[in-house]
Amino acid sequence: MTQAQEHPVENPAAPDPAPAPASPPSAPDPVEAVPAWWRIAVLGLQHVLAFYAGAVVMPLLVAEGLGLGPADTAALVNTALVACGIATLLQTVGLPGIGVRLPVVQGMSTAAVPSLVSVGAAAGGAEAGLPTVFGAVIAAGAVLFLVAPVFSRLVRFFPPLVTGTIVTVVGVTLMGVAARQVGGGDPGAAGFGTPVHLGLAAVTLGVILLLHRFARGFLASVAVLLGLVAGTLVAAFAGRADFSRIGDAAWLGLQAPLHHGAPRFDVMAVLAIVLVMVIIAVESIGQFFAVGEIAGRRVGERDITRALRADGAATVLAGLLNSFPTTVYSQNVGLLRLTGVVSRWIVAASGVIMLVLGLVPKVGAVVAALPPAVLGGATLLLFSTITVVGVQILLKADLGDARNTVLVAAGLGIGFLPTAYPEFAEHLPSRQLQVLFESGIMLGTLTAVALNLFFHHLPSPVSARRTSRGQRLNGQEK
Repeated sequence: MTQAQEHPVENPAAPDPAPAPASPPSAPDPVEAVPAWWRIAVLGLQHVLAFYAGAVVMPLLVAEGLGLGPADTAALVNTALVACGIATLLQTVGLPGIGVRLPVVQGMSTAAVPSLVSVGAAAGGAEAGLPTVFGAVIAAGAVLFLVAPVFSRLVRFFPPLVTGTIVTVVGVTLMGVAARQVGGGDPGAAGFGTPVHLGLAAVTLGVILLLHRFARGFLASVAVLLGLVAGTLVAAFAGRADFSRIGDAAWLGLQAPLHHGAPRFDVMAVLAIVLVMVIIAVESIGQFFAVGEIAGRRVGERDITRALRADGAATVLAGLLNSFPTTVYSQNVGLLRLTGVVSRWIVAASGVIMLVLGLVPKVGAVVAALPPAVLGGATLLLFSTITVVGVQILLKADLGDARNTVLVAAGLGIGFLPTAYPEFAEHLPSRQLQVLFESGIMLGTLTAVALNLFFHHLPSPVSARRTSRGQRLNGQEK
């Protein structure tokens, strides 16, 4: 090859080469999308209505367990909504190093109810026990914030096989909650499960299904909201909606921080709530993966660290505001999948609405007037949708491997036990074990993680013997 061939001389008369075709612009990230303000408001309200009943029930249960009066009970509900709004904003908008910045709705954690009641009762009960309760909540939130990086290292133990099992367990477990709402909310009530309640649930569910069949665009995305409105209107005409509390509620009202006095930090009380926070953190990791799957975002170790730091920081703030720990709300995960709208700014708007509901009790009373059966018609679909998300994640796993099939089956079966018979937990010797066995989600999560370690991470004795035998044979050959 000649030098001329190696370095050809450019011909100045030759036309310029055609420019390379421009690469197509990348698709916009739906998580960062900012819709019109009215869409943000309506879709944010839809998230609030989906989460509201569960968030309000938790402080009511704690108040009932501690024997609090009506005024303190109402205040707990208001501060719970404010705490949920702050926690949701921390997750969606975030601060430096805090918040997963995904469409995550945070609500009150019912898993904490037994421990909070036990701590408060041991400290004197009623209002006298609240400083110890809030002191334990503040301390436990600080602990979670500090150890968040430790939890984030568990990400490698949550492959699609495990996360798919956890999310499926969440959906299956919560179907029982939806069924209870469909029946009217209280299984002990005389009218539970009557055709009137079933009819209201059917109206709500029917409107949602019709809109998903025939509507397009924005109307389809607010199908759950319109279903709830339709169900409530029918309930009002049938005399099954109680709006009497709206007139009694105040326009403005929120307790001052540390209203019940300086927090008391009892060692045993703090340890009890720290255990609850560990349970909440393990459950939340699976939910963060589910939201990432729906939103098309890969959730990694740093994301989990930021998410759990937000949980910890929100719990500290909740304790200061006279409230309780928060967690990811599953029905809103189902709503993300059902609507396909995953903008974190819409969920951030729902956090702002929660703050308004907490600061303006009269507005909160309007939302609280939604009949349980109407909510049941919506949550039946939302919780079942979570199960579908779990199955979608499981499709990425190798279920042709018999060990994986056993893992999924055991996780689902063991996780379903508390849903079928909650009485199992009552016979366990310690309160810590009772808390564990009261949560089907926690049992299913621990089962899936433990079996994944057992089947895929721990060395097998058979393979160890084969390796040893191979090393001996190689030694003899040498």
